[in-house]
Amino acid sequence: MSDIKDKSLAKSGERAHRVGERTMPVLRQIRARFEKEQPFKGKTLAAVLHVTAETANLMRTMKAGGANVFLSASNPLSTQDDVAAALVRNTYSDFRDQRREQRDFLQTHRSTHCRKPMLTMDDGADLVSTIHQKHQELLPMMLGGTDETTPA
Repeated sequence: MSDIKDKSLAKSGERAHRVGERTMPVLRQIRARFEKEQPFKGKTLAAVLHVTAETANLMRTMKAGGANVFLSASNPLSTQDDVAAALVRNTYSDFRDQRREQRDFLQTHRSTHCRKPMLTMDDGADLVSTIHQKHQELLPMMLGGTDETTPA
């Protein structure tokens, strides 16, 4: 299930992915290694991040490494609709856009926890703090997580 603004933007998003990929040579090398080694095979990654071309390439890399990736947009102002559409069309179909009402935002977090992630990537620590506060049953299976918070 996916929740994107406009599927017809996927072609533009694919161009953005390619431009982003060209500017990320180290990530390309990691993706090539991950494709062979599959370090995340069978692991679920829940990510709540800014959806940009850079994020798309990171998610593609994690998926190439075998991860079952679940991505939610963390910020309505930074979500690039064409990038999200291309991700859904080419990489995976499970994407949530959090530009909805607060109750929908909370529902997205609930559905993220239902996937029982072993890894998290987070912006603003909403996901990881919710796991620690309301879903402590997930903690024993967690392998690790990251938070990318940009100061205002």
